[in-house]
Amino acid sequence: MDTGSMLSKIRKQLHDGGFKLTPQREATVLVLLENDKDHLSAEEIYMLVKQKSPDIGLATVYRTLEMLTELKVVDKISFNDGVSRYDMRKEGAQHFHHHLLCLECGGIEEVEEDLLVDVEKIIEKRFRFLVKDHRLTFHGVCSNCQNKKSS
Repeated sequence: MDTGSMLSKIRKQLHDGGFKLTPQREATVLVLLENDKDHLSAEEIYMLVKQKSPDIGLATVYRTLEMLTELKVVDKISFNDGVSRYDMRKEGAQHFHHHLLCLECGGIEEVEEDLLVDVEKIIEKRFRFLVKDHRLTFHGVCSNCQNKKSS
């Protein structure tokens, strides 16, 4: 899906949630769409948004990210570095996608397919717990770092 149609979809999500897509919010959303593989922190997003909208403040970016998280436009994730990062929720995704985090280089890879459908059913049945979402991060060593060690 192209950026224009994604922006239209997000505009509708905001409108349905009682919000408007202001120019500052649009600049923030555009940065997220343009960098959707990068798992950016709020500060990194702010620095990129400032290039598009120089008058924007850090607090506005934080508020926008919180609103987008609340509306499930983005997912807020934390890895082992203690920094919250933001990730666009994939089209039609019922759940947060999974991540592979390299403990050596810090690289993050996404796992798009939902591998926990069966686990959710077991949790719901055995514990009578209604699962709304789940987050899974595998911590390990990526293939690049493994190859460097063997070379």
